[in-house]
Amino acid sequence: MNVQQLYTKCLAQGAYFISNKGEAIVIDPLREVDQYIELAKANNSTIKYIFETHFHADFVSGHIDLARKTGAEIVYGPTAHPSFDCLVGSDNQEFKVGDLTIKLLHTPGHTPESSCFLLLDENGKETAIFTGDTLFLGDVGRPDLAIKSDLTQEDLAGMLYDSLRNRIMPLPDDIIVYPGHGAGSACGKNMSSDTQDSLGNQKKTNYALRSDMTKEEFITEVTTGILPPPQYFPKNAAMNKTGYDSIDEVIIRGTQALSPDAFKQEIANGALILDVRPQAEFINGFIPGSLFIGLNGQFAMWVGAIIQDIKQRIVLVAPEGKEEETVTRLARVGYDHTVGYLKGGIAAWDGELTTITSVSAEEVAQAKGCTIVDVRKPGEYQSEHVENAIFYPLDYMHDDLNKLDKDTTYHIHCAGGYRSVIAISLLMRNGYTNLIDIAGGYGALKNTSIPKTDYVCPSTL
Repeated sequence: MNVQQLYTKCLAQGAYFISNKGEAIVIDPLREVDQYIELAKANNSTIKYIFETHFHADFVSGHIDLARKTGAEIVYGPTAHPSFDCLVGSDNQEFKVGDLTIKLLHTPGHTPESSCFLLLDENGKETAIFTGDTLFLGDVGRPDLAIKSDLTQEDLAGMLYDSLRNRIMPLPDDIIVYPGHGAGSACGKNMSSDTQDSLGNQKKTNYALRSDMTKEEFITEVTTGILPPPQYFPKNAAMNKTGYDSIDEVIIRGTQALSPDAFKQEIANGALILDVRPQAEFINGFIPGSLFIGLNGQFAMWVGAIIQDIKQRIVLVAPEGKEEETVTRLARVGYDHTVGYLKGGIAAWDGELTTITSVSAEEVAQAKGCTIVDVRKPGEYQSEHVENAIFYPLDYMHDDLNKLDKDTTYHIHCAGGYRSVIAISLLMRNGYTNLIDIAGGYGALKNTSIPKTDYVCPSTL
C-alpha cells in the first residue's frame, strides 16, 4: 500500500495519491495534473478513480483534466450535481483499488455534498481517513460557503456537528487523519501547521471534537469569528462544478514572450501588469500601474483576494524561467487569462520606471509623528499593534480604496514586508502617491520604542 500526501504550501492544500496492485486513486488533485500521471507511471499503476471531497472554493481542482487524460472516473459524494460526467456516490459505497477499499462517508456541513473517504487495508482494517474540509487538524471547515436561500450557516454547522459525531468520531483512534488544508488556508479559522495526525489525538486536542459539547455550543463556536470569505471563493466553486479550460491551453496562452511594444499594446487593450518578482526588486523599479504579488509569498491566495475580476487579462513581469510557474499558480485559483510575459524581464523595458521609498523601523521611531497604516489581518492587529495606527487590512482593502487621504503621507507595514508592498502597489494604482514602506514590518517595529497596544478596536480616520 502506497499513500502519498502532496502538500502545496502556497495554498496550504493537501492532495493524495494512493496505489496498490497496479491501480491508483487521486484525492482532490491540483490543476496541474501531470504530476499524478507521473506518479502512477513510477508506481506501475493506472489511475482508476479521482475522488473529490466537495466543490472546492479556494482552488480549482484538476479533476476534469485528469479524467480526460487518464480515463479515470470522477467521484463525488451524495447531492453533488456537477455539469460534467461523474459518479455521484452513495453513502457507505465502497470502491476497490487493488486489494484496498475506499469507503465513501457522506459528511455534510462544510458543504451539502462534502464527503470523507475512509481507507481500509488489504485485511479490511480501517487505516486512514481523508477528510477534505470536514475535519482539519485543530479545527473544522467553515459552514458559510454554501449558504442558499433555504440553508443558513447555522443549518450547515448543525449538519457538521452530526457528521463529526456520527461518522468520524466513532472510528478507531489509531487511524490517520489526512485533511484537505492546513494553517494559512481561509477554509477554517485556526488550523494546525501539521499535515497529518491520529484521530485519537484530534479527539483530545481539537475543540470541535469535544465529547461534552452540545450541538448548540458547537454551532455558536464554529460560526463565531468567521471572517468574510475571499471574493474568489464562489468563482472557484463554480468552475469546479461547471468546468474550465484545459490547463495545457492556459499555459500555452499565458507563456507567450512579448516584446516591449507588444507588452504595451496588451496594456492599452486593458491587460493588468502583474509583477511577481521579490518585493526588494519590485520597489527598486517597476512599470507604472503594476500590481505586485510576489511568487515568494502566498501568491495564489493574494491573487484571489486582490484581483477582483477572475477573467481579467494579465501580462506578467516575472523572474527569468518563472513564467510557466506563474501561469500555473494563477490557474490554480482560476485566473486563466494570462496573455504573455515581458520578454527579457524588467531589464528589457524601454519606458519609465517607478520606485517605492522604503525606510527602516528605527527611522520611523526616530522621526515621530508618522502616520502609520497597518495592513495585517484582524487577528494580528488585535494581538498587538502600533498605538494610533490606522487599521486597513489588505484582505478587504478593495471594499474601500478611498479610505485614506491622497494628500497625506503614510508609512505602511505588514508583518514582514511582503503584504505592505502589495498594498502600496494596489493603492498607487488607485491614485495614491505619498506612500512609504516600513522595511521588516511589525517584526521590526516591535523592537523599537514606538508605543504599542493590544486594544482591539481599530482606529478610524
